[in-house]
Amino acid sequence: MLLLFETPAGFALFKVLDEGKLSKVEDLGKEFASPDSARQVVKLKAFSKFENTSEALSAATLLIDSKPSKGLRKFLRSHCEGDILAVADSKLGNTIKEKLQIECVHNNAVMELMRGVRSQLTELISGLASQDLAPMSLGLSHSLSRYKLKFSPDKVDTMIIQAISLLDDLDKELNTYAMRVREWYGWHFPELAKIIQDNILYAKTVKLMGNRTNAAKLDFSEILQEEVEAELKEAAMISMGTEVSDLDLENIKDLCNQVLSLAEYRAQLYDYLKSRMNTIAPNLTALVGELVGARLIAHGGSLLNLAKQPGSTVQILGAEKALFRALKTKHATPKYGLIYHASLIGQAAPKHKGKISRSLAAKAALAIRCDALGDGEDNSMGLENRAKLEARLRSLEGRELGRSAGSVKGKPKIEVYDKDRKKGSGGLITPAKTYNPAADSVLGLTESLSKDETVPSHNQQPGSDVPVTDGEQKSEKKKKKKKNVEDAAMADGAEPESEAVGKKEKKKKKHLPDDAEMTTEHENADGGEKKKKRKHAALPSETDNADAGEKKKKKRKHAENDGEDAETPKQKKEKKKKKKSEA
Repeated sequence: MLLLFETPAGFALFKVLDEGKLSKVEDLGKEFASPDSARQVVKLKAFSKFENTSEALSAATLLIDSKPSKGLRKFLRSHCEGDILAVADSKLGNTIKEKLQIECVHNNAVMELMRGVRSQLTELISGLASQDLAPMSLGLSHSLSRYKLKFSPDKVDTMIIQAISLLDDLDKELNTYAMRVREWYGWHFPELAKIIQDNILYAKTVKLMGNRTNAAKLDFSEILQEEVEAELKEAAMISMGTEVSDLDLENIKDLCNQVLSLAEYRAQLYDYLKSRMNTIAPNLTALVGELVGARLIAHGGSLLNLAKQPGSTVQILGAEKALFRALKTKHATPKYGLIYHASLIGQAAPKHKGKISRSLAAKAALAIRCDALGDGEDNSMGLENRAKLEARLRSLEGRELGRSAGSVKGKPKIEVYDKDRKKGSGGLITPAKTYNPAADSVLGLTESLSKDETVPSHNQQPGSDVPVTDGEQKSEKKKKKKKNVEDAAMADGAEPESEAVGKKEKKKKKHLPDDAEMTTEHENADGGEKKKKRKHAALPSETDNADAGEKKKKKRKHAENDGEDAETPKQKKEKKKKKKSEA
């Protein structure tokens, strides 16, 4: 069995001389009480020395992650053929077994053996003195700690987290103290609160003036503007406040001194925070500003933790309560959190704030990663991304980009002018046409349909109409009457017949003499006669269901008997009269 032992100087392989002693773990520590007894248990087989500190640092960092370095793998291949290897880390043993096919062991006996070797290390390894081993251990530990930090001590973001927290606390305290000054001094000079809105200027004015009766004698030009000073002096003459003692005024002045000192300290703290942010996160500062960037780092816990977050998390960082409330109630999730206070989002219109916040969060996530893990210390990336976001904001708001030198990206698009068309849409500016109720009339359509159905045949000629035997009306009146009858029939609900029926009617009209039609229309003026005519007009529609041959026969019979049917009412009347006379 071989034992792998890591030292600051290199890797050592010890040969276990008596494996039977490993069974008694309690007595194994006694075997390393002296160097001679330790040499009887283990013996140095091989030693791999580190060439420099960087090699020792890389090997140590890989061992922390349970990974063998390239030098260690080469060392084990050359000295561990067919032997069992005892290691201090079980994960490292599994990795060695997978990659090098070397059987590894890790148990309590191995750990106790490691303790004994560590106690007698300088005696077991010749040429390694304790005075040389101590500086090696110290240097390697410092290098390892520096590597785990991953950035220089100047980039410690803990100072930013503390500074922004203190700045927020100072703002709360300043606001509380300033309101207390206004309320306290308001009993003596209540009009001053409306004249001076700024808290710091108010405290300076109260400290300088004291009693309001001194306002007329004092010069406030260093604190206030001329208009405000004149208004203050005028209000002091007619103030309705109560009188206060000198002791009360002294306490009010002391409170004013506290407000002014806190305001001065806050200004110093803001300058400090600004310088630290430009050092630690220059790209994030260029994108969102010092205060918003510091609040994001404080909310994330550290710059490195914030760099692990995606852009969508950075966007709503600080609005977690609203997010989970929206998810619980199934409402719309928030569009922004702490990033809302960035200047770019403040410049955007309300309808564009969501889009700009999403774009800004994506660019801010890249800037944070560049600041946390990158080697560059300038803010070129942040400034470049800010310019892109400003260009996107202008494009969203419809502003045309200015033409840059040597390019035509900003060239305006020339469009044909149309006064009736809105800009950027297909709608028309001119009003729509008014509604024409005359277009709803059905008479014009029915006339056209009747004309199409009653087209005269080639055999018929214009002017072939013969006047009625009575001679009461002319041919023009007959035509008008014919049209009126057809319109009345359409108004009663007569449906337009099919094309086949129209053709049959045309054939029928060829056989029918026009004189018989006109006489029947002229003579049938009474209501009973109209009903009979309607029955005759309905006969063709009834006969449509029969065969084609039967239709033609009935039509011919109907055409021949049409003239006789028109005279039957008179003959019936004459017959009735004859019967009466005979009776």
